[in-house]
Amino acid sequence: MNKVILMGRLTRDPEVRYGGASNTAIAKFSIAVDRRFKRDGEPTADFFNVTAFGKQGEFVEKYLHKGTKIVLDGEIRNDNYTNKEGQKVYGFQIIANSIEFAESKNASQSFGGDMGSNVPASEPTSNVGDDFMNNPGGIEEDLPFN
Repeated sequence: MNKVILMGRLTRDPEVRYGGASNTAIAKFSIAVDRRFKRDGEPTADFFNVTAFGKQGEFVEKYLHKGTKIVLDGEIRNDNYTNKEGQKVYGFQIIANSIEFAESKNASQSFGGDMGSNVPASEPTSNVGDDFMNNPGGIEEDLPFN
């Protein structure tokens, strides 16, 4: 099984391009993830390169920017290559399967960013204020406690 879950902030604005036969969105960005335990003389965060394809890439392009706090799940892929000097360079990247906001719009703005509410990447909705989201039409009829 190859699964990783990360929570962190984008370190720069995403780079998005479209390519392939179906003109698929390919979004590349990096996130800083705070270390759980901090020791003197060691870094307090780790930085990961992330790639999102298709609808996730379009979501990244539309809603994410430097400073946005997200939670993502994905998988780790090798990013190894041989450089011009013939030396093997080892690396990896995270391929995002799903991305969600990790804080409210108000919390993000106090950090200095501007993003939506805690909404899954696949279904962004508008905020109606006080960090509550609009419910899709007719959902009240399906609620068991109504």
